[in-house]
Amino acid sequence: MTLQDNILCSKNVFITGATGGLGRALAIEYAKKECNLFLTGRCSFKLSELKKEIDNFIDKEIDIQCRACDLRDESALYSLIKFAKDTFGHIDILINCAGTFSVKSIEETTIEQYKECINLNLTVPFVLIKEFSKEMVFNKWGQIINIASSSAYGGAPNTSIYCASKHGLLGLSRSLYKELNPYNVRVICVSPGSIKTSMGREVEKLGQDFDTFIEPTEVAKYVVCNSSFNGNMISEEIRLNRMFIQ
Repeated sequence: MTLQDNILCSKNVFITGATGGLGRALAIEYAKKECNLFLTGRCSFKLSELKKEIDNFIDKEIDIQCRACDLRDESALYSLIKFAKDTFGHIDILINCAGTFSVKSIEETTIEQYKECINLNLTVPFVLIKEFSKEMVFNKWGQIINIASSSAYGGAPNTSIYCASKHGLLGLSRSLYKELNPYNVRVICVSPGSIKTSMGREVEKLGQDFDTFIEPTEVAKYVVCNSSFNGNMISEEIRLNRMFIQ
């Protein structure tokens, strides 16, 4: 069978942006599959609360490591990578979920804001992929899941730097899909429409209806289901649209 209930059991999963709406949902869904979790976000308290929540409903023994980190800090980022490798030995599944979203005109956007957006949304995933894919290639198994956006395929006024970063993440994913495929390392780019998260509230400023946004749990379940396929089939790119787009 290509879809196996146990394929994810005991896999080491690294999730950035784990305390955000989608990151939290992903952590919970992978925990249900008995994966070991390395969770990172900027707030240590929120990470601790998420760990407690998972511990309360998971009756299997899984290793959950949490470490707060500002991924925009290069030194802190490499320290985080080292800690994850020292703790788990290797990462089987990397999920680049952390991101930033800004609603500003090109005139209002500063160079510093541009650099910050490109750094967190594109450079940080590149660094994490570069570092964690080494063991994946050696082990001849791995998954790299980049959370992009519907903005990776289009553009909208006042979101230029966000759209640019997500277009870049899609291009990075497409290239690495072909580069790492021979080593049985799957690179998948998931591009959801607007999600009911705190970031989604920023999207509301563009005149969109929050009630039509996607539930983060729906996206998380879809991603985890896709992770469970281990045969000759792969979804190179996944676009998740809203039923009712305003």
